[in-house]
Amino acid sequence: MKKMTLNKKSLLFLWWIFFKEDNMKITKIRNRNIMFTVPECVDGIVNMAVILGTKHNFIIDIGIGIANVPEKREWQFFKFSGFKLNLKMKTITILKYACYSDCVKAMLEYIGDDPKPIIVINTHGDWDHAAGNWVLEENVIISHVLGRERLDKRWDESIKRAKENDRYFEGEVRKCLPNMVFEGNLHFPEDGISLFHTPGHTEGCISIYDAVDKVLHAGDSFGASDGKAYFWGQELIDFQRLVEAYKKCDFEVCISGHSEPQTKELMGFFEVALAEAIKESKKTEE
Repeated sequence: MKKMTLNKKSLLFLWWIFFKEDNMKITKIRNRNIMFTVPECVDGIVNMAVILGTKHNFIIDIGIGIANVPEKREWQFFKFSGFKLNLKMKTITILKYACYSDCVKAMLEYIGDDPKPIIVINTHGDWDHAAGNWVLEENVIISHVLGRERLDKRWDESIKRAKENDRYFEGEVRKCLPNMVFEGNLHFPEDGISLFHTPGHTEGCISIYDAVDKVLHAGDSFGASDGKAYFWGQELIDFQRLVEAYKKCDFEVCISGHSEPQTKELMGFFEVALAEAIKESKKTEE
């Protein structure tokens, strides 16, 4: 029988599995805007946020509540007390489960004993941003009317698909729809917070602007990386309207759902991406 030895890399890998806690990242963006980042499936992240307002405290997206999300490393599937093992596979991939409940707990702990009411805002009706509403179902939960409709209509199908083969998460979630909806714009003047409709990624997408901290929360309106912006919608007119809406916001930092925070330079990235989109549209029309 061949003797098994553990080299330095193996020991470091085992340490990562059992001891390293790197699933959630908390970033103070500005004075009263705090971003909470967790893995969203094996290939990406999802950003949620807290705004400590004057009259209310706001939670921007709440993820999936308290279910678990796998974070990919280099082997696949091993499970023992939180891990999965499939011996039929020749190669083993480890999926370390990151817990969304840690993020929700961290957001509530950050707010602490502050007596101001907590308002949950869904930037849109996709499960990875709104399925955790039930954790704070006694609070005011706001979305665009079309965002609520999307979450309602697509709930069973989207949760089923997301849970297939434990690809996105495991655990239980419960359907909880927003209990306050709006069309157009919604303002909290005492808090300096404005919600406005920015369709594109979905018909019910909204953005949130904090005029006090000069922070813009964009949900899944776009993605950005390596000095480029990508509109996550299908219609050119929606992209044009998004750019015009964001021009009206004197933001210093923009937080999107699945990218690193962006500075005001984002508007330059948008102009380039929009020009390219218009060029492609004209080619299609010819």
